Amino acid sequence: MHTTVSIRKRIYYLFLILGVILIGLSLRLGWVQLVRGDELSQMALDNRMRDVPVEAKRGTIYDRNLKELALSISSDALYAIPPEVRQSGQAKEIAAQLAQILQMDEAALLERITKNSRHEWIKLKVPPDQVAEIKKLRLPGIDFAEKSQRFYPKDNLASHVLGISGIDNTGLEGIDKYYDKELGGEPGRIVIEYDAKGREIPQAMHMYIPPVDGKNLVLTIDETIQYIAERELDKVYQERQPKSATIIVMDPNTGEILALACRPDFNPNDYASFPAANRRNIAASNAYEPGSVFKIVTAAAALEEGVVRPETAFHCSGGLPVGRHTIHCSQHRAHGAESFSEVVANSCNVGFASLGLRLGVEPFYNYLRAFGFGQKTGLELPGEAVGILVPQNQAKDIHLATMAMGQANAVTPIQMLTAVCAAINGGNLMKPQLVKSILNAEGEVIQEIEPQVVRRVISNKTSEELRVILEGVVANGTGRNGQVEGYRVGGKTGTAQKAAPGGGYLADEYVASFVGFAPADQPRIAVLVIVDAPQGYPYFGGWVAAPVFREVVKDTLRYLGVPYQLPLESTTPDTAGGAATTNQGVTVPEVVGMSVAEAEKAIAKANLIPVIEGEGEKVWGQTPQGSAVVKSKTRVLLYTGPNEAINESKHEVTVPDVTGLTIRQAGETLGKAGLRVTTVGSGVAVRQSIKPGTVVKAGTVITVEFEPATN
Repeated sequence: MHTTVSIRKRIYYLFLILGVILIGLSLRLGWVQLVRGDELSQMALDNRMRDVPVEAKRGTIYDRNLKELALSISSDALYAIPPEVRQSGQAKEIAAQLAQILQMDEAALLERITKNSRHEWIKLKVPPDQVAEIKKLRLPGIDFAEKSQRFYPKDNLASHVLGISGIDNTGLEGIDKYYDKELGGEPGRIVIEYDAKGREIPQAMHMYIPPVDGKNLVLTIDETIQYIAERELDKVYQERQPKSATIIVMDPNTGEILALACRPDFNPNDYASFPAANRRNIAASNAYEPGSVFKIVTAAAALEEGVVRPETAFHCSGGLPVGRHTIHCSQHRAHGAESFSEVVANSCNVGFASLGLRLGVEPFYNYLRAFGFGQKTGLELPGEAVGILVPQNQAKDIHLATMAMGQANAVTPIQMLTAVCAAINGGNLMKPQLVKSILNAEGEVIQEIEPQVVRRVISNKTSEELRVILEGVVANGTGRNGQVEGYRVGGKTGTAQKAAPGGGYLADEYVASFVGFAPADQPRIAVLVIVDAPQGYPYFGGWVAAPVFREVVKDTLRYLGVPYQLPLESTTPDTAGGAATTNQGVTVPEVVGMSVAEAEKAIAKANLIPVIEGEGEKVWGQTPQGSAVVKSKTRVLLYTGPNEAINESKHEVTVPDVTGLTIRQAGETLGKAGLRVTTVGSGVAVRQSIKPGTVVKAGTVITVEFEPATN
């Protein structure tokens, strides 16, 4: 009886345990099926499926006339599926065969194709002959996929605007980075089903999810104008060997950038072969002290505030005391009595320093901010700098005086040109613009980007007055080398000392610049030329940058079909079979800035007689001036050496004292002052025909008498 009860108890406990186990299994099954069913099902699917990414093709970048500047081309990219390679048992043989064909390191290749991952790219751009050879081998776990690669058909052209794109189809610099989301599109993928051992299941689920190609951009850049700018930039970069150089061409009425070029540059098709510093966009990312080109902003503010009128009288004695400091004009020259228009034409530091003091701190800073300094312009390029302004609460009289003439503050080239455009376009500060429209894959416009007025800075009347004044700078002042035959041109030269790293200014490095616009009455284009630390003398903006400006404007206006404003002399063949002559005589060609050989050839071709004065390699001045009409066979004097270089102002200079100097020393001193010398006798100078301190026209001949030192 006792035994029967014991057996029943054991059976009871056994069934109880089995019941608990069954209940637990049921609960677990319910949890797996009902609660985690979807999650585990997806995990199982992921374990069976292999994804091969298919990148979208990046959108094309066009110039304003729909000429391709950057596009994407398809190439065969080799990839491996490591689980399949490992399963084949032939990993070493596969690595050896691929290494031989692709000329890659075998050990590194073996490590990559057996990696603990689902997918590995081996080589992104495989040549067609290698593709055919690899496909013949039918290697397990090795296959090709179409991959998009960036290609720049014009190589270096507009490289700082376009930027570069990486191997993963993302924009790294330039427009390609700024508009990466629009250009990049959406990637697709190829889905293949494998068994538990990593083998592809025949006739199993295969899926192709196509990529969505990126949108296309239409830039404001004009390929032809860009080429013109880069051509002239290459010339000055080669001739003057500066540290860097920049040209920006803009439509002042809309803010559209027609060309933007920097040197040094790079080829985006092979950017790794160039120093990384070459990819820096100087026009947007570098700040510099602009020098006298900034005087346009000071002049605009003073005219708008009514502090000055074009005819307001000034007197320049060569220096202006400001506290413990003294502001000097270039080479300490005294301009004497002059109107405000002449102050601008002469680039008179004394006049502009006094103008800054008349404006006062608060009004001056209001105009600084209104013209966009100390803030980003909104240019569609990454890495734009804001520049550096002296804090307003720290500004003293000396800061006002130096800021008014273009020192103390640092600005970017794009800020400078944008501000100048506001000063001459009627008074509206325009947002600089690089993209005109965005297109879809079918070429349809999906977004039009309209010109944007940021704010009104000055009145239309002030802008008109300023254009007339700046036209005088080119016609009669420091900007004469910026004259363009057949057109009215306005502009301003700049020669700025470079700030030294530890404070103060470098003694032997300058930034030569020129900013101008044409036609002067109704501007179609505005151009800024900056040459950083040009080698050789003279280094002035009027000699280095103005000729570059002239050539860019001349060819750009002709390309745009802008009609001539000034009459071009009618020409008839010369009876002697020489160059064409006008009805009134021969038009003297402008040869300033040319080599001696080029200048002689140009003068002789015009049926004139070149006469060289000096031993330099470049022509720094000429008499008669370019565009003058003279008789056939007239002698044209070409000044070629630094001693004969006519000073940048081409206006008035102060005669230095050369008594006590040798013939050579006196010649160098007068030559650097922009004067010519005639000597009488030998030894040391005892008398000069014009007294020291006298203000005379640049190029005036000074007769110096010399006697032996023993007398």
